Amino acid sequence: MSVSLRIGIIGGGGWLGGAIAGSIVDSGLVDPQDLCLSYRSGQARRFPNSFWTTDGQELADRSDVILLSVRPDDWRHLDVDASGKLVISVMAGIRLAALSERHKTDRVVRALPNAAAEVAKSYTPWIGASSITEDDRAVVRAIFETCGCEDEVERESDIDYLTGLTGSGPAFPALLGAAMMRDAVARGLPAEVACRAVNTVLVGAGHLLERRDESPDDVVQAFLDYRGTTAAAIEGIRAAGFDAALAQGLSAAFKKSVSMGEAS
Repeated sequence: MSVSLRIGIIGGGGWLGGAIAGSIVDSGLVDPQDLCLSYRSGQARRFPNSFWTTDGQELADRSDVILLSVRPDDWRHLDVDASGKLVISVMAGIRLAALSERHKTDRVVRALPNAAAEVAKSYTPWIGASSITEDDRAVVRAIFETCGCEDEVERESDIDYLTGLTGSGPAFPALLGAAMMRDAVARGLPAEVACRAVNTVLVGAGHLLERRDESPDDVVQAFLDYRGTTAAAIEGIRAAGFDAALAQGLSAAFKKSVSMGEAS
């Protein structure tokens, strides 16, 4: 699918904004000349055929669809009039009502891609205001399908919860891997060997889950049923409080998302 729309990304020079821009251009969803990107500290070298600006209002005026990819604290100082246009926020915590009021449009969407958008493997939940059209929904789906896969959810509270589960989610395997690597080094493995071993395990596990298309519960249970070394490891990790620690982390992310929205 391609769209005959001009897309602007405020914060397109940043990590997530640039990843989304790369995905929509690489997929052919839009031509580079129909992409407008803003930056603060320095223009990126990517997308030389796209329009770059430091002026958010200039970007909005040149665009049919505007993505907001800035830190919530920076958004609070962003004065951009997007009257009547489709505005898609990828910021954590900022409510639909606040987006609509600030940018003077009823066509607002909250979406939450994650860092894996850089490799087109993001999971992106999203919700739109009641006034968005079916054409708007099609545009949102098309944009975030270039970054991986997407789901429209029913409640803003779902987005707040998924801020931790999927928005922060790519950090969790990295956190697990860092702990695994520290243990390996403590037991005498060279750091470069430990790093290669852990990274390969994490990447391989992701591909395995993707190919088998099974619930993670089913995969864990298969290892437990085998009653081997992996089952012993799983039982030891759970006994140390793994499930409770993860639930506590997700709860902390949810509360943070809610508090960020209240501050807006």
